[in-house]
Amino acid sequence: MDNSTFAYQLYLIMYKQVIRPILFWFDPEKVHYFTFSLIRIVSKIPGISLLFKLMYVVDDKRLETEVFGLKFKNPVGLAAGMDKDASLYKELSNLGFGFIEIGTITPKGQEGNPKKRIFRLTEDSAIINRMGFNNGGVQEAVERLKKNKGVLIGGNIGKNKLTPNERAVDDYLICFDALYDYVNYFVVNVSSPNTPNLRELQEKEPLKKLLQTLQNQNLTKPKQKPILLKIAPDLTDSQLLDIIDIVKETKIAGVIATNTTLSRLGLQSVDKVEKGGMSGKPLRSRSTEVIRFLSEKSNKAFPIIGVGGIHSAEDAIEKLEAGASLVQIYTGFIYEGPGLIKEINNKILERMQ
Repeated sequence: MDNSTFAYQLYLIMYKQVIRPILFWFDPEKVHYFTFSLIRIVSKIPGISLLFKLMYVVDDKRLETEVFGLKFKNPVGLAAGMDKDASLYKELSNLGFGFIEIGTITPKGQEGNPKKRIFRLTEDSAIINRMGFNNGGVQEAVERLKKNKGVLIGGNIGKNKLTPNERAVDDYLICFDALYDYVNYFVVNVSSPNTPNLRELQEKEPLKKLLQTLQNQNLTKPKQKPILLKIAPDLTDSQLLDIIDIVKETKIAGVIATNTTLSRLGLQSVDKVEKGGMSGKPLRSRSTEVIRFLSEKSNKAFPIIGVGGIHSAEDAIEKLEAGASLVQIYTGFIYEGPGLIKEINNKILERMQ
């Protein structure tokens, strides 16, 4: 066993038995900012970034995946919501991610919803959040992204809380134009349950108008960037069929399935009564159902990024077999630690043999 493998195995034990239990004693949002600060500080120590790469990065050409014209080093990405302001994408990429999705970014900075707004449902391996697109605004993100050297970035964009739905298109266009030179693909977020009336934009006509407007703007650029739509897991089959039609009509690049859910079916935790979107293990099955439905009913007409309830390599493989081209993790990253990325990539390689 080489030094990097030993360090990785030791970390797995430490994370599950020591680090995570200690972190879970404290408020989730405070832990998030503390962890980000710690990673940033530690990564400045000479040799630490290299050690992280040796421990977590699976460097194998067979993992390279080309989707909507982009080449991903591996198919495992970080979902939006973790690095909202593009403040840690470089350091996070050292943990083995093939791509990092920042955001959700809005034109103007906003505080988001009142605290407390994140709740761990440890009995269910889940999280409820009602953050409300808290971020520093698109220009702050742009300044950080100007320093990017080789990390494949997705830009998840939304509207400000105070912007009425009839003017939402303007907000998405502002973010699209500002981020265009600094991200590799865009994600249109109309599916967060934590911004008032946002999900109304998922209805067929307003959604088609929004996506077509962005596509028209895309066509004015020197080189078009892939635009994806992130959808809720709570859509009906009829609404999912509408999504397929809209993707085909507007010719956007693909879909991310899924965002957080309003469902609380089967949850055991006391905090299940909290308002907000739920992510984690209980979302796995429904997310996979949506992926499979979209893939089969569209006859694989467009790529899908699968996200929701991935807490193991087997969960990720399930998403890929259901029709996803790439996967993203968020809550699984918190509960299982960064070793999950390596486990997924190794499982994908194992299945190639």
